[in-house]
Amino acid sequence: MDFLRENKALRFILALAVFALCLWLVVSGQQLTGTPGGLLRMLAGLAGLLGLLFLYNKPFAG
Repeated sequence: MDFLRENKALRFILALAVFALCLWLVVSGQQLTGTPGGLLRMLAGLAGLLGLLFLYNKPFAG
């Protein structure tokens, strides 16, 4: 765990990959009309994006 804390470049690349995956989940879920799978895909993407936002803001919390 300390390796990820110390290596900012790797952490940035991982966050960018997770962001791209979550964004793809939201967009591809929006294109699936009439199926509950599309909604679940979009919710999973939204949860991932909110998780990334939480991790970004964590050091600034008081």
